[in-house]
Amino acid sequence: MKLTVDGKVREVDVEPEMPLLWVLRDELGITGVKYGCGIAQCGACTVHVDGVAIRSCQQPVGDLEGEVTTIEGLGTPDALHAVQAAWIEHQVAQCGYCQSGQMMSAAALLSDNSDPSDEDIDDAMSGNLCRCGTYPRIREAVKTAAKTIRSA
Repeated sequence: MKLTVDGKVREVDVEPEMPLLWVLRDELGITGVKYGCGIAQCGACTVHVDGVAIRSCQQPVGDLEGEVTTIEGLGTPDALHAVQAAWIEHQVAQCGYCQSGQMMSAAALLSDNSDPSDEDIDDAMSGNLCRCGTYPRIREAVKTAAKTIRSA
């Protein structure tokens, strides 16, 4: 089957029931997307399909329709996405394990709402768990990325 991942058409020979997460990591070597819980509750495996944030651990690759964007494809080769830059500026990551999923959820929020309130941010990010508890920094990074996006 053919998939478009991070702007490139890729071909994989897998069972249609295989979760997208395992196709990305094991078949395509895209390791920024993480395995967290396996039941779509923690958000570590979040990717975009046509700009919509989904949990790749529960998405059968055979049912996939649309272009997949991972954390590796969020920015460009020449520039970080505003969310990635804000994460660095605010030193959000501690262990970093959940951060790709956090950034993908934040980017999806900002693609729909470039001026989110604290409540909007909390609602959009509520499905992404961070064991290190960097939630205040995550919120500030989302606000900074929103300002960057609005001024672009």
